[in-house]
Amino acid sequence: MLICILSLWLKTFLVSSITFTININQYFEAIIFAVNPLIFLSIIFGLGLFFKPKLQFKYFFTITLLLTSVLYANVVYYREFSDIITLPMLLMSSNMGDLSTSIVALINWFDIFYFLDIIVIAYFFFKRPVWIKAIKVPFKESKAVITTVLIVITIIISQVNALDKAHAFNRQQLIQSLGLYNFYIYDALVQTQTSTQTVFAEKEDLTSILDFLDEKRVAPNEDLFGIAEDMNVIVVSLESVESFVIGETLHGEEITPFLNELIEDSFYFENFYYQTGQGKTSDAEFLVNTSLYPLGRGAVFLTHAENEYRGLPQTLANRGYYTANFHANDISFYNRHIMYPNLGYDHTYSFGDYDISLLNSVGWGMKDIDFVEQTMDYMAEIPEPFYSTLLTLTNHFPYELDEEDHFIEPFDSESDIVNQYFPTVRYTDEAMRIMVDRLKEEGLYENTMLVMYGDHYGIAKSHYEELSKFLGKEITLHEEIKLERVPLIIHIPGVEGKILNTISGQVDVMPTLLNLLGIPEGEHIMFGNDLFTKERENFAVLRDGTVITDELIFTNEICLDYETGEERPLDDCEDIREKGLLELYYSDQLIYGDLLRFDEQ
Repeated sequence: MLICILSLWLKTFLVSSITFTININQYFEAIIFAVNPLIFLSIIFGLGLFFKPKLQFKYFFTITLLLTSVLYANVVYYREFSDIITLPMLLMSSNMGDLSTSIVALINWFDIFYFLDIIVIAYFFFKRPVWIKAIKVPFKESKAVITTVLIVITIIISQVNALDKAHAFNRQQLIQSLGLYNFYIYDALVQTQTSTQTVFAEKEDLTSILDFLDEKRVAPNEDLFGIAEDMNVIVVSLESVESFVIGETLHGEEITPFLNELIEDSFYFENFYYQTGQGKTSDAEFLVNTSLYPLGRGAVFLTHAENEYRGLPQTLANRGYYTANFHANDISFYNRHIMYPNLGYDHTYSFGDYDISLLNSVGWGMKDIDFVEQTMDYMAEIPEPFYSTLLTLTNHFPYELDEEDHFIEPFDSESDIVNQYFPTVRYTDEAMRIMVDRLKEEGLYENTMLVMYGDHYGIAKSHYEELSKFLGKEITLHEEIKLERVPLIIHIPGVEGKILNTISGQVDVMPTLLNLLGIPEGEHIMFGNDLFTKERENFAVLRDGTVITDELIFTNEICLDYETGEERPLDDCEDIREKGLLELYYSDQLIYGDLLRFDEQ
C-alpha cells in the first residue's frame, strides 16, 4: 500500500506542478498543494485495509491504475485545451469517434513513462516477495482512525462549498487549492447541485438576473439602427482562426489575403475575444445566437439542449426570415439535431446533404472549399430574406491538409502543429473568397450582411514556445491574453467600414446584429451589448474568469496593466473581477435553472 501511495503522490505532485498552470505565491499554498493529494490517497488506499488480504492486492493495484489513468487523461487533454476534464464531459463519449484524429495527435511516445510505476507495482503484487504482506485491520479497532477520516472529509466538503459560493470558475485555481483528485469530489457535488436546480427554480430567480442586466444595459447605436434591415444574413464560424494571423505574412506572402481585403471594406473588431468553454465551437454558436455565456463545465449543447432559449434564429424566423444552418458533419454531433430546432432554425443541412468522398475530405471532414461550393448551391435556392450560419472544418486541430491544397508553405519550427496551422488557415481564407464570389454570381451579395468570427483559439499554450518564433517575441502572460483574440468581421455592402478597438467578446454579437437589422432589444434577455454604441464599456470576461478592460487584466489571481503588462496589486482588479464573476454566475443560474421559461415576454 505504501508503495502505491508514495508512487502516486510523487507522480501526481510532479505532473501537476509541471503540466498545469499553478500560481503559488506563499509557502502555505505550496504546502497545501503538496499535501492535498497525499491526504486523498491515504484515505482511498486506507479503505483497502478493511478488505481480506487476498482482495487487498487487487484493490490497491486497481486504484493505482485508475488514478494514473485519470492523471494521464488530464495531461493529454491539457496539452490541447489547457483545461481539466469535468464530469459533464463524459456526455461527450458518444462523440469520441469524431475526436479520434485529435486525440491520437496529442499522444506522445514518451507517455509510457506515466505508467512505468504501474509495471513495477504489478511485478511486486504478482510476485509478492515475502516482505510484502497484507494485513486486515479489524473494524472495531479502527474507530479513532475512521472518526479522523470523517472529520477530514467534512473539512474537504466545507472547503469545496466555500469555493462554490465564491463562484470559482477557474479550474486552474481549483486544482491548486484542492488537488486533482479532490477536484472530482468538488465536481461531483457541483454536478449534483446543478442537475436539480431546474426542479427547484422559481420565477423570482429570474427577477434578480433581470435587475442585474438592467443595471448594465446601454442603449444601442441609434445611427446604425436598421442599416441592414431586411437584408440576408450569413454568419460564418471560422474554425480555430485567431487574430494574430490577420494582416500578417509568412515567406513573404499574406496568410489571409482575402480576409485582409474584406476588412478594408468592413467593420473589423481587433480586440474581440472568444468566450467559449469546454464546448468549443458549439459554445461559440451558443454565444452568438443567444448572448448568454456557455457553461464552465461541459457543453450547453449536450447538457441543456432542451432548455427554453430566445435564439437569434427564432427572432428572425418570427419576422419572416428563413433560418438555415450548414455543417458538413453528423447532425447528432454535440446534440445539434436537438439544439438547432430549439434555437429556431427552420432547416439544417448536414452530412447527408453533402456529396462527401475521400477526395474532398481531410482531418475532421469535408474540405472548406468543397463545403462552400456545395453550400452555395443550396443557399441559392432558399427563400429570402434568410439567416444562414456556416461552420467551417478544415482549420481544425491537428491541421491536416494535403500538400496539393496548400496556398502557402508551412512555417518552420519544432512544432508540427504550429507549422501546419498556417496552410489550413490560408485554405479557409481561400474558401471565404470563393463564397463571396459565388454570392456575387448568384445575385445575393448586394443584399447580404456577411459576418465572420473566429470560434476559439487555434494554437494551444503547449506550443507557445514555437509560436513565439513566428511572432518574434516572447509570449508572456500579457501576450497570452492577447492571443485569446479572434477576428470579427461585419461586412455590409455599400456601407463604409472601420477598424474598431473596443474590447468585446462573442456575447456581444447578437445585440449588435439585432440593432443593425432594426430589431429592438426589448424582448430579449442578453448579457452582451451593441458593439457600436459609444456608451458601452471596454469589457470582456472569458469563461475561466479572466477579465479584460482597457486599463486592467485579471487572470488566475494576477492583476496586470492592460497597456504595459506590468503586474499591479491584486486589489486594483477587485472590481472587474467581481463584475466578471457576476456575469458568469448569473448566466449559469439562468441556464441551470432553465429560467427563461418564466419569462412572460
